[in-house]
Amino acid sequence: MAQQTLQVPVGERRIPMTYDEWLAWPEGESRQSEWVNGEAIVLMPPKTVHLLVQLFVARLLADFVDLFDSGRVGVAPFEMRLPSSGREPDIFFMNTVNLWRWTPERIVGPADLVVELISTDSVTRDRRDKLWEYAEAGIPEYWLLDPRPNHQQADFYALGPSRAYEPIPLDNDGRFHSRVLPGFWLDPTWLWLDPLPKPAEILRRIVATPS
Repeated sequence: MAQQTLQVPVGERRIPMTYDEWLAWPEGESRQSEWVNGEAIVLMPPKTVHLLVQLFVARLLADFVDLFDSGRVGVAPFEMRLPSSGREPDIFFMNTVNLWRWTPERIVGPADLVVELISTDSVTRDRRDKLWEYAEAGIPEYWLLDPRPNHQQADFYALGPSRAYEPIPLDNDGRFHSRVLPGFWLDPTWLWLDPLPKPAEILRRIVATPS
C-alpha cells in the first residue's frame, strides 16, 4: 500500500512550537504568522491585488464604524487569541460593547466580524480550517474574499443557531447586507474593479442608500 503524505499548500511552512515560544519567536516579529495547535504557520507575503482589496475593505469598514461610533476595526498583523490558536485575521471588527477584549497586545477571544482574503497558499486554511474554527469560537460573521485573477469570489457567512456558519444571501440587486454592522451593505463587484473605487465615495453611497 502506498504511504499517504500530508498535502501542505505550496509556500506554507509549519514549525512545531508552544504558544509561548511563538510569542517570543524573533522570526514571528518580522514575518506574518499564526499559531495553531502547537505549530507556527508562516504565511506567505501578500500579492498586490490582495493588499489593495484588503486596504479598500479595511478603510471602508473603518470609516463606516467611525461615522457611527460603533466600535473599532483592525488589520493584520494583530493577534486574535482563540482557545487553540493565535490567528491574525486580514481584517476584523470589534463592537463597542466588546472592546474590553482588545488589549494592547491582542484580542482575547473572538472578534465580532472577521474578513479573510484568500491567497494561493491559504485556500484550505481559510475555506475549511477557519470556517470551522471561527464558528466554534463564536465569531458572529465571517467574510471570505478571493481577489485572485480568475477566482474572484466573495462569500459571506453568519453564525446559525447550531453554531455553524450559514451563507448570507445577496439581495435582489446583488448586494450583501451585514448583520453585525446594521446599515452596512456592499456590492461585491466593487472588489474586482481596477482601479478600485475610492472608499469615501463608496461610503457616501452606502449611507445614502440604507439597507
